[in-house]
Amino acid sequence: MKVVAIVGSVREDSYNKKLAKYVQKRYADKFDLEILDLSGLPLYNQDIENNPPEAVTDFKLRVKAADAVLWVTPEYNATIPGVLGNAIDWLSRVEKVMIGKPSWIMGASMGNLGTVKAQAHLRDILFAAGLQSPVLMANEVYVGAVHTKMDEAGDITDEATIAFLDLVAANFQQWMEQTAKTQYA
Repeated sequence: MKVVAIVGSVREDSYNKKLAKYVQKRYADKFDLEILDLSGLPLYNQDIENNPPEAVTDFKLRVKAADAVLWVTPEYNATIPGVLGNAIDWLSRVEKVMIGKPSWIMGASMGNLGTVKAQAHLRDILFAAGLQSPVLMANEVYVGAVHTKMDEAGDITDEATIAFLDLVAANFQQWMEQTAKTQYA
């Protein structure tokens, strides 16, 4: 199974990038996870949406080719970051590559609530007309106080968090298998 991760941070030392890399490494035997880089995406501009720059075309092609999208979002001002909103704007216009594509969501922050508000907003956004992405529900991953649960290398050190990630990854895999059966039945 091919999954792309869209991380809502371009910061090099981002906890959310580290979380995506941890998922990529830990579950490599379950799915192939490619982490997409949003730093080269230009700001969405309707004037060029029908003939977008190569960075946009490549981004959309990678998402289109994936079986699912893993959204890994920080929380800025109680919502998703602008860089993530910009990526979503590109995905939701012209060739709407997210329609019907399964999504799952996680996020990490130094606060106790993880990214609960950002994930709630993201879930609502993913149901919008230009996206219509089914979301793995009841498997939200909020890694709160991430700085106490992750080492410098980006490995999760908190056993309860690891166990929960293992459960959610297994649920995601099962959900994807069920989704494939119903799509091609």
